[in-house]
Amino acid sequence: MSQTRERLPAQVAAGSPGAGGSEGSVSSGRPAGAARPPGRPRSERADKAIVEATVDLLAEEGGVAGVSIEAVAARAGVGKTTIYRRWPNKEALIIDALAALKEPFPAPVGASVREDLIAIAQAFVSNKTDKKRLDCYWSIMGGAERYPELMARFTREVIEPRRDVIRTVLRRGVTAGELRPDLDVETALWLIMGALAQRARAFGAGPVPDDFAARVVDALMTGIAAR
Repeated sequence: MSQTRERLPAQVAAGSPGAGGSEGSVSSGRPAGAARPPGRPRSERADKAIVEATVDLLAEEGGVAGVSIEAVAARAGVGKTTIYRRWPNKEALIIDALAALKEPFPAPVGASVREDLIAIAQAFVSNKTDKKRLDCYWSIMGGAERYPELMARFTREVIEPRRDVIRTVLRRGVTAGELRPDLDVETALWLIMGALAQRARAFGAGPVPDDFAARVVDALMTGIAAR
């Protein structure tokens, strides 16, 4: 069974797509707590097939342009009505498919800023080692100018909750006296995420070393730790 299939979740789950939440969950576009409309129960198998078909199409050469409700329905072996009962449009479907691919960041345990950042950094790197995932992410990033609303929603619903996990750790470190009181949290956030993302995507650089996440965090801590 493929890694992608194993990560595809069953159904709607409540919680943030950031740390320890339901980032891997497939949502329905319906507000949390709202009653399900009458009709036949939703099929978990159909949900998985639809999301997996979306991921496959997004990872292919056509990218976002190659994803349509018709194409997803054909590949998933379901009717278009089945998809529209779950998602109002292809943009909502793509967002849920991308969220399903992302491992949630580990919830900060609060032992130390360094330990929490290393755990988060390791999760970030491991999420970037699967080619299909990378191809999907690049499809969104590469199509940002053509699909600005999709990119904005991807950032808001999938990326920002993960960034908030790091912000929380950094701010807690400032409050606890572990980090410099004048720390620029946003700059520190971009330093760690930028270094990890660029190394994971570097062409021809080979696999990311097991200790790379820790080395990045330690290099960052040299500049941001309290003196």
